[in-house]
Amino acid sequence: MIRVLLFEDNPDFVDSLQELLQAANGIELAAVYNNGKQVVKNVQFHQPDVVLMDIDMPIENGLQSLRNLRAAGNEVCVLMLTVFDDNERVFQAISHGASGYLLKCTPPEKIVEAIREANSGGAPMTPSVAKQVLKLFSQPFQQSHELQTLTPREHDVLSLLVRGYSYKMAASEMNIGMETLRFHIKNIYAKLHVNSKSEAVAKAIHNKL
Repeated sequence: MIRVLLFEDNPDFVDSLQELLQAANGIELAAVYNNGKQVVKNVQFHQPDVVLMDIDMPIENGLQSLRNLRAAGNEVCVLMLTVFDDNERVFQAISHGASGYLLKCTPPEKIVEAIREANSGGAPMTPSVAKQVLKLFSQPFQQSHELQTLTPREHDVLSLLVRGYSYKMAASEMNIGMETLRFHIKNIYAKLHVNSKSEAVAKAIHNKL
């Protein structure tokens, strides 16, 4: 029996997944949580084989929850569930140790297949996401001293982006306005010689920020 733990705040989607998993042979839904604030304790308590993790949740989002799990040394299979397939979220999820990345519009039978595949050591991904991953990881980033040119404030901004924060969340966390945040980001892009958030995050991760 494959034990599944679900982190999802959309009640309609939760209901759909519950019905889906109840009808699937050999899969058991252990529990459902609507945010990832206690993700490490929740996973330790339920001991799931596979975690289904929504990215956009209140209080603590799925990317930060994934990061916390890996920081605690927990290697449970984590499948990210989201309506987004943009390369920034994909790169952050995979770089932080996600076992797979599925869009919520994935056909029900494919979600069940993905759970079984992840439990068997695979890395299931929606086809459009797989293309994004190949594109992102084909971009070479050389080790450099560019990160050392960032000011402490710019370093803090980049660190939050690596942790999955949106611009709005980062501005709130640092208690600064959006214009100030955009000023820092513009400087970060210039110093790192990148043109997008995903490229900045990629370079930061490759340089072990």
